[in-house]
Amino acid sequence: MVLNRDQDNSQYGIPNSKYLLLNAHLIANRFCESGSNTLEENKMMKFFATVSVAAMTLTGTFAFADEYPSKTIEVVTHAGNGGGTDVTTRMMMLRARRELGTDMVVVNKKGGGGAVAMDHYLEVPADGYSILTFTIGHAATLAKGKTKMSLDDIRPIARGTDDPQILMVKCGAYADADAFVAAQKEAPISYGTTHLGNIDDVSAFMFTKKGGMQTPKIVPFDGGGELATQLVAGAVDAAVLNLAEAGSQIDAGDVCPIVILANERMAALPEVKTAKEMGIDVSFSTVRGFVVHKDTPDEIAALIEESLMNSMNHKVYQGFLESVGLDGTSVVGADEWGNQITGMVTDMEAALKELGFIE
Repeated sequence: MVLNRDQDNSQYGIPNSKYLLLNAHLIANRFCESGSNTLEENKMMKFFATVSVAAMTLTGTFAFADEYPSKTIEVVTHAGNGGGTDVTTRMMMLRARRELGTDMVVVNKKGGGGAVAMDHYLEVPADGYSILTFTIGHAATLAKGKTKMSLDDIRPIARGTDDPQILMVKCGAYADADAFVAAQKEAPISYGTTHLGNIDDVSAFMFTKKGGMQTPKIVPFDGGGELATQLVAGAVDAAVLNLAEAGSQIDAGDVCPIVILANERMAALPEVKTAKEMGIDVSFSTVRGFVVHKDTPDEIAALIEESLMNSMNHKVYQGFLESVGLDGTSVVGADEWGNQITGMVTDMEAALKELGFIE
C-alpha cells in the first residue's frame, strides 16, 4: 500500500497530513526486504524506517490539531431560547465563529436544573466539537448530586458573565439598606425568586441567616421579568434579581436595588451597598461560562480558550456586557474560571446543607 497525497486517505484511518511519513516508512521497509542491498544500506534504511515511525508518533497530535476544527461545533445549554444563558452563549458565538473558522450552533437540553444537559454532555466525544455552557445552576445541581457528572469530568475554558445577585424592593418601601435589614430583624418578609433550592432562594436565605434576620417567606415565579412586575404590584416585599432582569422597572423608578450580594460595588450601581460592607458575609453571582470534557486534547482546549477569550474581549461582546450593567471583568480565562467553579460547588453544597436542602 502506498498512499496518494491527492486522495482521501481516511479510509486507512490516516489523515492526509501524515501520508508522507507513512509512505517513507513503507518504502524503507520494502527496500530492506528486496534482498539486493548491502549491509550498510539495509542498516541505513531500517534506521530511516524507525525514525519515520517515531516522527509519525510525535507529530500525530499536532497533525490532528492543525485539522481542528473541520466541522460545526455544538454549544450545549440547559436554557430555553431568549433566556440569559441562551443570550450569553449566542453573543459569545458571534465572534467565536470567526476566531475558530467554523460554524457553531446552540443545542438546548432543558430540564433538571442543568442535569439533562450535563448528562447529555457526558455522552458526546471529547474531541472539542461540543462545548458545555456552565452556570451557577449547574453548580447547585452538582452539589445536590442530581447529575451523573462530577467536577472531575470537565475542564474549564472561560467565563463569560459574573452577574451579582441583587436584592431589590419597590421604590419607597424602605429608606435605605440599613432600614431594610432592621425591618427583617423585627419580622420576616417575603422574597420573590425564580428558583427553589437554587441560587435565588439560597441567596435570600443566606443573607437573612448571616445577617441575624428572621427567615423569609420564599415565593417562586416563572422568570425574572414576571418577578420584577409582581414586585412593583406588591405581590412580594423584596426580589432576588440580576440587573438586566429589572432594567426597565429601575429606569422607570418603580424598582430600587437595595443590597448587592458581591465583594465590590457594581459600576452600574455605585450608590448601592454590598452585603459585605454591611458586615454580612454573603456573595452570590449568576455566573455563566464554558467548559469541555476533561479528556479534550490540550492543544484543542487551548485553541478553544484562546478563541473564546478573543471573542468575548471583542467590542461586540463587551458592548453586550455593558448593556446588561456588567463590564470586562466578567471575562476570565481557564485558571480563574476553574477556581471559581470549584468554589461555587463547594459553597453551594455548604449552603444547601446549612439550609436543609440536602443532608
